[in-house]
Amino acid sequence: MNPQSLNVMVVDDDLRMCQLIEELINQKGISLSTHTRPEDALKALSEQEMDIIITDLMMPGLDGMEILRQAKKNNPDSTVIVITGYGTVGSAVEAMKAGAYDYIEKPFEPDEFVILFNRAAEHVRLLKEVKALRQRQLECEGLEIIGVSSAIGKLKDTIAKVAGFDTTVLITGETGTGKELVARAIHRMSQRKDGGFLALNCASLPESILESELFGHEKGAFTGAVNQKKGILETASGGTLFLDEINSTSSNFQVKLLRVLEEGTIVRVGGTRPIKIDIRVIAASNVSLREEVRAGRFRADLYYRLNVVNIEIPPLRKRKEDIPLLAHYFLNRFSKKYHKDIRSISPQVMERLLQYNWPGNVRELENTIERAVLMENSDTLSSVDLPEDFSSQHQGTEPDIMSIAEMEEMLIRRAIQRFNGRRDLVASALGISTATLWRKMKLYGIR
Repeated sequence: MNPQSLNVMVVDDDLRMCQLIEELINQKGISLSTHTRPEDALKALSEQEMDIIITDLMMPGLDGMEILRQAKKNNPDSTVIVITGYGTVGSAVEAMKAGAYDYIEKPFEPDEFVILFNRAAEHVRLLKEVKALRQRQLECEGLEIIGVSSAIGKLKDTIAKVAGFDTTVLITGETGTGKELVARAIHRMSQRKDGGFLALNCASLPESILESELFGHEKGAFTGAVNQKKGILETASGGTLFLDEINSTSSNFQVKLLRVLEEGTIVRVGGTRPIKIDIRVIAASNVSLREEVRAGRFRADLYYRLNVVNIEIPPLRKRKEDIPLLAHYFLNRFSKKYHKDIRSISPQVMERLLQYNWPGNVRELENTIERAVLMENSDTLSSVDLPEDFSSQHQGTEPDIMSIAEMEEMLIRRAIQRFNGRRDLVASALGISTATLWRKMKLYGIR
């Protein structure tokens, strides 16, 4: 986010403090408004939303708590930093409970303030990014095909073009890319949308059962066939049939399916009379049917009959720009499902999601987010709660050099463990105040 796009307000009855903060922030190229009268600040807040508000807590007349309440009322996402003097830390804690982002004690070092402000600016950036992702998610939910990549854009265009034509479609793509989702989208946008949509995985059923289910059977056709039974193709006439993993079917079954496509008729198992049906067939394969034909494992005539329109879904590793949107989509879904209030994904987790190659594609990402949501206890999805098998995928990709922030977090965690959470002893051992320790624990999400 361009820092100049930030709307920042400073409220302090001390003009010199306003000037100091303005000077520190202007070094970052950010313009801002300053107010020495809280009343003027309240009026400005009622007229314009602010991203970051920096306000003194103790001022004559209206205090910083009123500024905080007004800012949150106008813009719940506004980030408020309160400035407190010696002996008023308790009031700062109350402000935190009321929704303040953080506080800083005066007199403070300029560098300390700049670090805090940069964190607040990053926080605002992430909030805006999440809001934008949610908006994109809403735009994508019509087809439930989530993504902003050019590949997904082309996929949606192809679906829109072929859905209205009553022809066979062959969908190819790796396992977990969403082939059934695409088939359902085609059905919903077609003239058959009021008819049934039936999905059948050809690999999950033995051939005899698959034929009986699709074509039906006559009484006495085989042991246990005590009555005549209509098949799926007959009962679903007027709708759409989705045959997943069509590559796993036998040559005998393929011959019967070819008759359905060419003649629009079926013959029940054990029967002889052709029965007219009206159904659209969408088939899918997780391997190249062209290669299966060359290897003699799939009939060429059926392949050419299915391959009137071919839709290839790219694997997730080739459209990684879709990962943030998909991750937030699944985060929202599973947060609602498990009654959790998880609102965001930490930058560290998002970086790992983007680095991983996802051999299981979107389905693997969905399962990963679901597990993480189940394990998470805070309002942010953190790397700590990702499953071990996922974390181990990255053990060889972590940088050899640890950043200063990572080193600081590690030292604080070790000290807390050593002194059994006694903050006074931890702060003394680290050579910082308990207030500074509290702020850093909040920064790193340490409880």
